[in-house]
Amino acid sequence: MGLQGLCRLMSRFNSYKRTNIILQHLKMSNHTDAAAEVLLERKGCAGVITLNRPRFLNTLTLGMIRQIYAQLKKWEQDPKTFLIIIKGAGEKAFCAGGDIRALSEARNTNQKMLQDLFREEYILNNAIDSCQKPYIALIHGITMGGGVGVSVHGQFRVATEKSVFAMPETAIGLFPDVGGGYFLPRLQGKLGYFLALTGFRLKGRDVYTAGIATHFVDFEKLGMLEEDLLALKSPSKENIADVLETYHAKSKTDQDKPFILEEHMDKINSWFSANTVEQIVDNLQQDGSSFALEQLKVIKKMSPTSLKITLRQLMEGSSKTLPEVLIMEYRLSQACMKGHDFHEGVRAGHFRNQYSLSPIFTCSVLSVKRRY
Repeated sequence: MGLQGLCRLMSRFNSYKRTNIILQHLKMSNHTDAAAEVLLERKGCAGVITLNRPRFLNTLTLGMIRQIYAQLKKWEQDPKTFLIIIKGAGEKAFCAGGDIRALSEARNTNQKMLQDLFREEYILNNAIDSCQKPYIALIHGITMGGGVGVSVHGQFRVATEKSVFAMPETAIGLFPDVGGGYFLPRLQGKLGYFLALTGFRLKGRDVYTAGIATHFVDFEKLGMLEEDLLALKSPSKENIADVLETYHAKSKTDQDKPFILEEHMDKINSWFSANTVEQIVDNLQQDGSSFALEQLKVIKKMSPTSLKITLRQLMEGSSKTLPEVLIMEYRLSQACMKGHDFHEGVRAGHFRNQYSLSPIFTCSVLSVKRRY
């Protein structure tokens, strides 16, 4: 072989080597990305959970749920872990819910995944509620659906001026699950029923005023709050509560601003005290005010079946324990997965633009038989 042939051979070898290095790098990147959907770290006195899918608004996957549950149980038994903090990566969202598109796609390909995701998510929700260590959710940004499930059942929930809370599931043929049947009917008056049926969004300090959050802290101070919590030495629940209360008391953002629904609460309590969706619709029509008609317009865009399921869910859940509610909701979830509305809602892109509504459910609420 001449010198020229040897050079060509070496060039090919180097090219092959470079290609292999690139392929190995891509494989490692893919593995890292998958493994980093959720970060589980011990920092100071705390276990810190970071939902790490900012491009997807930190939506939950089955893999994330499994990792969080397993680590939560380990930290719960670890004598060196005194509290658990959960937060979302990026500034847009804490967690915008579950990966609903993956759920819909699994309908014809992976029925077991539909069962596993709901069951394991609800088991995680219950584990958070019964956690023996103080559990602090920093619910900055969008907090909806599954994101509510991994926060609202914890002992402490910290909102900021950028928090956005909603349970918009009736817009896609589902219902406000993850324990919504437990915590929503326990909000003031009929506020929870209103939020559940309309998907109304609460923002900023209103998330605290409504009782979803236990504390309100300015976003610019959230990092400092976390640092102070991590720096605590063998803290008691009272020590942790004192730190949270100190930051809450110092926050002046929108402190004097009235609750967005304050002027409507008496009417909301009246309208949504009805025992049927039909009667709620009648109440709104008969009232005729601009606010009532606005809510009526929203409700008419929702899945009629979902509205009826949701109302019954909250009525039943008002007298049940959280575990009892989660069992009920699991059964409801599997029924919804077998139905039409959920998959049509996802297909039509109901959750596009952060769960915007579009009128694809054209049948009347009154046309749905009272099966639920």
